[in-house]
Amino acid sequence: MVRPWRVAIVGGGITGLAAAVRFRDRAPEGTEVTVYEQSGRLGGKLFTGELAGGPVEFGAESFLMRDPAGGESAAVTLARRLGLAEAIVHPTVGQAALLVDGTLRPVPGGTLVGVPGDLEKVAAVAPPAADADRDAGHPLLADGEDTSVGELVRKRLGDAVVERLVDPMLGGVYAGRADDLSLVTTMPALARAARAEHTLVGAVRAAQAAAPRAPGAPVFGTLAGGLSTLVEAAATASGATILRGAAVRELRRTPSGWRLTVGPTRDAEHVEADAVLLAVPARPAARLLAAAAPEAADTVGALDYASVALITLALPGPALPELSGFLVPAGEGLTIKASTFFTTKWGHLRRPDGLALVRASVGRYGDETSLQLTDDDLADAVHRELSAVLGAPLPTPVARHVQRWGGALPQYTPGHTARVTAVRAALRAAYPTLAVAGAGYDGVGIPVCVRSGETAAEEIITALEGSAA
Repeated sequence: MVRPWRVAIVGGGITGLAAAVRFRDRAPEGTEVTVYEQSGRLGGKLFTGELAGGPVEFGAESFLMRDPAGGESAAVTLARRLGLAEAIVHPTVGQAALLVDGTLRPVPGGTLVGVPGDLEKVAAVAPPAADADRDAGHPLLADGEDTSVGELVRKRLGDAVVERLVDPMLGGVYAGRADDLSLVTTMPALARAARAEHTLVGAVRAAQAAAPRAPGAPVFGTLAGGLSTLVEAAATASGATILRGAAVRELRRTPSGWRLTVGPTRDAEHVEADAVLLAVPARPAARLLAAAAPEAADTVGALDYASVALITLALPGPALPELSGFLVPAGEGLTIKASTFFTTKWGHLRRPDGLALVRASVGRYGDETSLQLTDDDLADAVHRELSAVLGAPLPTPVARHVQRWGGALPQYTPGHTARVTAVRAALRAAYPTLAVAGAGYDGVGIPVCVRSGETAAEEIITALEGSAA
């Protein structure tokens, strides 16, 4: 009789839980899946909390509705699989703003993460260079080439477009700078188009045409009950054994599979598994890879992360503009790098008592001084800066919450995708039942993490089926 597979998933964020659901759906009946989560809470950066008697996201706020090819995103597909499709809601106010010279201006249309597909539309906010984007007679990128987003956009369109448009857009997503972030990893559709197009505007238009969006179709969605409902539903549907407070400290190869060392040094437990999926950030993954795959561990462990803090204020009856929020270029000199007017943006969060929820993001890679402030000082600074941006003192908050995410956002330098491909190829060749997945490899955002976990699960299933043949 064939013994059922034993699969260990290290990490109980949405990547690991999506993988667990995929094992449930695709692995043979009887497969034993165990999820090891070091903290006492599942979900990672998906964390729905409560403030002033109502729900609020203390981590990720929403997910993209479409995948890069224009189809349904992996997050939507997972929500549907978990019976949550009817709970998906969309922003009721979609217009965001940029803070330019101390004034809020609407984010120009027709851009791809701030990179314009029409120079006239952005001229009022970020005037392109006088000789912008001339056709040099060859594609912008050679096959296999990567560059930073900032380097490409500065060269083609000038500094103002980077600093007033692209940098705040990327900063809002990655807490990083356009001059440091890989084009291939952060904007893969644009990178693909740049290998054929001779101008940056042409590449933006080609990338947008490759994934057309129906007029009026929503770009973002969230769940009416909060994103933690996605986490809870995935944990339940997976049928996996979920162990919280279970730190995996070591991973070793055995003749028949893998041995995990779990728990404190003085009371460690050794667990055997046929396959292991590491769905944790790069540095803890590197520590676990060190014994079996030291070269892969060195590459994985070199990935750096930015830390951020999210400060949410519950304000009684503030006068807020009809905006979803605003982004702040680094040159504006504020502590805040972005703000979301939750109860304006999301109609399902609006409250009959008129209480408004406003969230601000603080912390940029390489400049995290503001994160040294106490929670009270951070909240005071955010309240003060929001009042200045909006041009009138905001009311005193009735409640406030500071959520710190240390080492939260991967910083993908040029060549990241090629390095990850090499790591995975080496692991696949040497240890096909060991896989890595998550934001540290494939990009940020709920759909990317879901797809990363599902893909890793499929590869492990294929490897186990091959070993049993």
